[in-house]
Amino acid sequence: MDAPTQITERAELRDYLAAERTFLAWIRTGLALMGFGFVVARFGLFLQQLRFIDQTPATPSYGVSLWFGTALIAVGVVVNLSSAWRHIRMVRELHQGKLTDSGSLQQAVATAVFLALVGLAMAIYLVSVRASVSFQSEGREEKSMAATTKTGIINKPSSHSVEQTVEMLKNILQSKEVALFALVDHSGEAEKVGMKMRPTKLLIFGSPKAGTPLMLAAPSIAIDLPLKVLVWEDDQGKAWISYNSPDYLRERHGLPQDLLQNIAVVETLAARAGE
Repeated sequence: MDAPTQITERAELRDYLAAERTFLAWIRTGLALMGFGFVVARFGLFLQQLRFIDQTPATPSYGVSLWFGTALIAVGVVVNLSSAWRHIRMVRELHQGKLTDSGSLQQAVATAVFLALVGLAMAIYLVSVRASVSFQSEGREEKSMAATTKTGIINKPSSHSVEQTVEMLKNILQSKEVALFALVDHSGEAEKVGMKMRPTKLLIFGSPKAGTPLMLAAPSIAIDLPLKVLVWEDDQGKAWISYNSPDYLRERHGLPQDLLQNIAVVETLAARAGE
């Protein structure tokens, strides 16, 4: 008597469709990971381009974002490959009429945990980058609002109003017995002709004892003497102190190095008045 033939029943159509939907869902997850990874990887380059346009020196490294992005892209590739392998195995089991644990739960949990860890690391990284950029930006603003290599002008912030800063400058000049030749109130003159201008005042000061040796060494420096300090207010109501860089004046007129101290007093004056 022949042995009974074992008939294997294939799974129903809805089981195949469910497996296909699961497979497509994981494919979308993998593509999303790769796309997001590309954006994260480009984030560091984007920050570098911003700092380059801003002409900021000593650009810090943003390579961490590249590693984050690469890791996400790699995980997206792994998710797609593992999903394809699981789908093939599931279809074979459905053909045989049996279905074992596909491991979908483990893969989903592992992916979720990985994304949570990457998200936490990225949040910490972005906060640190923002704090670093903000600190450097504030530091640059406190030191100078504009580069001095081309214009020769140094801008330093003042902790006081324009009027208070001017009074402090006058008192310092008087204490050092430096003559204040003129105080030009540009904003006041503008008001006289019916025009509105933020507080802007120019102090012209100097000492023949310090200025004469300069003009004897380089007569052209008489164009920039007496020394000048401009106190003005920006759009945010903050007062600034502007003056010609002593190094710029020395190079412009070819002054001897030993006479630099005769014009360097303007830096000390601006620093004390802005405190």
